[in-house]
Amino acid sequence: MTFESNSEFRQVIDRTFALMSEDPDMGPRLRVADVPQRFEFPDADLVVNVRAGRDGEDANLYWEWTDDVDWEPRVRMTMSTDTANRYFQGKENVAMAIARRRIKTGGDVRAALEILPLTKPVFERYRAMIRAEYPHLEA
Repeated sequence: MTFESNSEFRQVIDRTFALMSEDPDMGPRLRVADVPQRFEFPDADLVVNVRAGRDGEDANLYWEWTDDVDWEPRVRMTMSTDTANRYFQGKENVAMAIARRRIKTGGDVRAALEILPLTKPVFERYRAMIRAEYPHLEA
Protein backbone atom coordinates (compact mmCIF):
# COMPACT_ATOMS: atom_id res chain seq x y z
CA MET A 1 0.00 0.00 0.00
CA THR A 2 3.01 2.27 -0.42
CA PHE A 3 3.82 4.39 -3.45
CA GLU A 4 6.71 3.06 -5.50
CA SER A 5 8.26 6.53 -5.82
CA ASN A 6 7.62 10.20 -5.14
CA SER A 7 6.91 10.67 -8.85
CA GLU A 8 4.21 7.97 -8.71
CA PHE A 9 2.64 9.72 -5.70
CA ARG A 10 2.65 13.03 -7.53
CA GLN A 11 1.15 11.43 -10.66
CA VAL A 12 -1.66 9.81 -8.63
CA ILE A 13 -2.44 13.02 -6.75
CA ASP A 14 -2.39 15.06 -9.98
CA ARG A 15 -4.92 12.65 -11.44
CA THR A 16 -7.01 12.81 -8.25
CA PHE A 17 -7.20 16.62 -8.29
CA ALA A 18 -8.10 16.41 -12.00
CA LEU A 19 -10.90 13.93 -11.19
CA MET A 20 -12.30 16.39 -8.64
CA SER A 21 -11.86 19.44 -10.88
CA GLU A 22 -13.48 17.78 -13.92
CA ASP A 23 -16.39 16.17 -12.08
CA PRO A 24 -19.58 17.96 -13.25
CA ASP A 25 -20.98 18.15 -9.71
CA MET A 26 -17.95 18.23 -7.42
CA GLY A 27 -15.76 20.57 -9.51
CA PRO A 28 -18.14 23.56 -9.65
CA ARG A 29 -19.03 23.14 -5.96
CA LEU A 30 -15.35 23.17 -4.95
CA ARG A 31 -14.81 26.22 -7.14
CA VAL A 32 -17.63 28.10 -5.41
CA ALA A 33 -16.41 27.01 -1.94
CA ASP A 34 -13.02 28.59 -2.80
CA VAL A 35 -10.89 27.23 0.05
CA PRO A 36 -7.18 27.50 -0.91
CA GLN A 37 -5.20 24.70 0.72
CA ARG A 38 -1.59 23.69 1.19
CA PHE A 39 -0.75 20.01 1.59
CA GLU A 40 2.67 18.92 2.79
CA PHE A 41 3.89 15.33 2.50
CA PRO A 42 7.14 15.21 4.51
CA ASP A 43 7.94 11.57 3.69
CA ALA A 44 8.06 12.51 -0.01
CA ASP A 45 9.52 16.00 0.55
CA LEU A 46 6.61 17.40 -1.50
CA VAL A 47 4.18 20.27 -1.09
CA VAL A 48 1.17 21.11 -3.24
CA ASN A 49 -0.93 24.27 -3.10
CA VAL A 50 -4.50 24.07 -4.40
CA ARG A 51 -7.01 26.82 -5.09
CA ALA A 52 -10.31 27.28 -6.87
CA GLY A 53 -10.28 28.26 -10.52
CA ARG A 54 -10.46 31.99 -11.14
CA ASP A 55 -12.53 33.98 -13.62
CA GLY A 56 -11.26 33.24 -17.12
CA GLU A 57 -9.76 29.86 -16.12
CA ASP A 58 -11.47 26.72 -17.39
CA ALA A 59 -10.50 24.40 -14.53
CA ASN A 60 -12.47 24.30 -11.30
CA LEU A 61 -9.28 23.57 -9.36
CA TYR A 62 -5.73 24.76 -9.94
CA TRP A 63 -2.70 23.32 -8.16
CA GLU A 64 1.05 23.81 -8.09
CA TRP A 65 3.70 21.52 -6.59
CA THR A 66 5.52 24.45 -4.98
CA ASP A 67 5.13 27.14 -2.33
CA ASP A 68 5.95 29.75 -4.97
CA VAL A 69 2.30 30.64 -5.68
CA ASP A 70 0.38 33.91 -5.80
CA TRP A 71 -2.21 32.92 -3.19
CA GLU A 72 -2.26 32.20 0.53
CA PRO A 73 -3.74 28.95 1.78
CA ARG A 74 -6.64 29.20 4.22
CA VAL A 75 -5.91 25.67 5.36
CA ARG A 76 -2.63 23.82 5.84
CA MET A 77 -2.42 20.05 6.22
CA THR A 78 0.60 17.85 6.75
CA MET A 79 0.34 14.09 6.35
CA SER A 80 2.21 11.08 5.03
CA THR A 81 1.67 9.83 1.51
CA ASP A 82 0.14 6.64 3.01
CA THR A 83 -2.39 8.73 4.97
CA ALA A 84 -3.29 10.64 1.79
CA ASN A 85 -3.77 7.35 -0.06
CA ARG A 86 -6.04 5.98 2.69
CA TYR A 87 -8.00 9.26 2.74
CA PHE A 88 -8.74 9.22 -0.99
CA GLN A 89 -9.86 5.60 -0.73
CA GLY A 90 -12.35 6.68 1.95
CA LYS A 91 -10.48 4.66 4.60
CA GLU A 92 -9.13 7.55 6.72
CA ASN A 93 -11.53 9.52 8.91
CA VAL A 94 -10.12 13.05 8.82
CA ALA A 95 -11.42 14.07 12.26
CA MET A 96 -9.88 10.95 13.83
CA ALA A 97 -6.65 11.40 11.88
CA ILE A 98 -6.39 14.98 13.16
CA ALA A 99 -7.11 13.84 16.72
CA ARG A 100 -4.46 11.12 16.44
CA ARG A 101 -2.00 13.51 14.74
CA ARG A 102 -1.77 11.48 11.52
CA ILE A 103 -2.88 14.75 9.92
CA LYS A 104 -1.49 17.98 11.32
CA THR A 105 -3.51 21.08 10.51
CA GLY A 106 -3.21 24.83 10.53
CA GLY A 107 -5.23 27.82 9.44
CA ASP A 108 -9.00 27.66 8.99
CA VAL A 109 -9.52 23.97 9.72
CA ARG A 110 -13.27 24.49 9.98
CA ALA A 111 -13.35 25.55 6.31
CA ALA A 112 -11.52 22.36 5.36
CA LEU A 113 -13.95 20.21 7.33
CA GLU A 114 -16.89 22.00 5.68
CA ILE A 115 -15.72 21.12 2.16
CA LEU A 116 -14.92 17.47 2.99
CA PRO A 117 -18.46 16.32 2.12
CA LEU A 118 -18.02 17.88 -1.34
CA THR A 119 -15.02 15.62 -2.01
CA LYS A 120 -16.64 12.31 -1.00
CA PRO A 121 -17.66 11.39 -4.57
CA VAL A 122 -13.95 11.18 -5.48
CA PHE A 123 -13.43 8.18 -3.20
CA GLU A 124 -15.12 5.67 -5.54
CA ARG A 125 -13.37 7.11 -8.60
CA TYR A 126 -10.00 7.05 -6.81
CA ARG A 127 -10.55 3.42 -5.74
CA ALA A 128 -11.43 2.50 -9.34
CA MET A 129 -8.25 4.21 -10.62
CA ILE A 130 -6.13 2.44 -7.98
CA ARG A 131 -7.75 -0.93 -8.68
CA ALA A 132 -7.17 -0.58 -12.43
CA GLU A 133 -3.75 1.03 -12.57
CA TYR A 134 -2.05 0.97 -9.15
CA PRO A 135 -3.27 -2.21 -7.40
CA HIS A 136 -0.31 -2.14 -5.00
CA LEU A 137 -1.90 0.95 -3.38
CA GLU A 138 -5.21 -0.67 -2.42
CA ALA A 139 -5.87 -0.30 1.31
